[in-house]
Amino acid sequence: MLRLSIAPLLFSIASILVAQEPADTNYDETRVPSYKLPDALVDNSGKQVGRDEWSAHRRAEVQTLFEDSVYGKTPDQELTARYEILDNDPEALDGRATRKQIAAFFGDDGYRLDILVYIPNQPRKPVAGFVGLNFDGNHTVHSDPGIIKRRDNKKERGTKASRWQVEMIIGQGYALATVHRDRIDPDNYRNDFTDGIHPLFYREGQERPEPREWGSIGAWAWGLSRILDYFETDPQVDATRIAVMGHSRLGKAALWAGAQDTRFALVISNNSGCGGAALYRRCYGERIHHMIKPVGYWFCTNHHQYRHREHDLPVDQHMLLGLVAPRPLYIASATADRWADPKGEFLAAKYASHVYELFNRSNLSGHDLPMPDQPIHTTVGYHLRTGKHDVTAYDWQQYLKFSDTFLKED
Repeated sequence: MLRLSIAPLLFSIASILVAQEPADTNYDETRVPSYKLPDALVDNSGKQVGRDEWSAHRRAEVQTLFEDSVYGKTPDQELTARYEILDNDPEALDGRATRKQIAAFFGDDGYRLDILVYIPNQPRKPVAGFVGLNFDGNHTVHSDPGIIKRRDNKKERGTKASRWQVEMIIGQGYALATVHRDRIDPDNYRNDFTDGIHPLFYREGQERPEPREWGSIGAWAWGLSRILDYFETDPQVDATRIAVMGHSRLGKAALWAGAQDTRFALVISNNSGCGGAALYRRCYGERIHHMIKPVGYWFCTNHHQYRHREHDLPVDQHMLLGLVAPRPLYIASATADRWADPKGEFLAAKYASHVYELFNRSNLSGHDLPMPDQPIHTTVGYHLRTGKHDVTAYDWQQYLKFSDTFLKED
């Protein structure tokens, strides 16, 4: 066990505005308990592991622990996939990009996901790219009138464009693909697992996931991998150089997708907080019991037993981040997002460095929490941005600079 006693770290951050914040929310560093982190490099038999043992069996052990106690196990069953190109416009964004819109059909019943893709026009060889889910519909990521809008979606075009910075991404030579989260699994606070992707995997007579089976985060992670599947069929994209990125709850999904699917070449978490990049055992900001009542469906049912019992979890989030190693990993926090525990996100990334050290990758082991807007770009990258819970142009500037280092070819 890794023994830690975290002393208060004094840094000034603005107040977070969270509607109906629980009365027991802790934002006092002096009330963060002393805790012991499970050691990612000690296997289930109690033996210390090196790189060979990590790759041979310990990594799989850690993933299984997260399946059992946090996110649930993703079904092994593979569904047949068929892609229908609905739109292919090489003159999108004033001629700077090709816009593609693909209907992806899965399984015998043809469950449909709609993928929006932008690819820069100038490169003559396959490009690297980003994959991420959006909260409100594909048409909200840009005001482009050519983006197909579902009739039942009342959101206005481009309402979330600031979170996607499409022109910046395309201008730097990267592709971008996104799918609406709710088309994979609805996030409506009444989720009963009947109207998303889950029923395609049920056994005869099954009506909801078993206690160790996947919740919504698992389903969203599954969807991210299906976008990557499509990229593997697109000759304009190099599917071996794809970053998976997510914000908030979709940042949790991006981390879980990157942990499970090693085809993702780079993994980015933006303000993912509890159940994402932040350490559970700090009991700072959002905690398990805060999530279970309104959104317990994000996780497997087994996770519910750890309400007020974070110290009994067999894992903590530094181990999730360690599952990304040796691939590049970027964690981002925001000063006014105390709910997501910026310090806990940084510490998880720092202690994930023990796994990266097995592969001789640069990491955060020698770093302290940086001042706001002072990014660290080792193989495990991190920044604390001034501002609130959001994705901004500054965040994307860092992600693109980081990706230039690890995904761009000469």
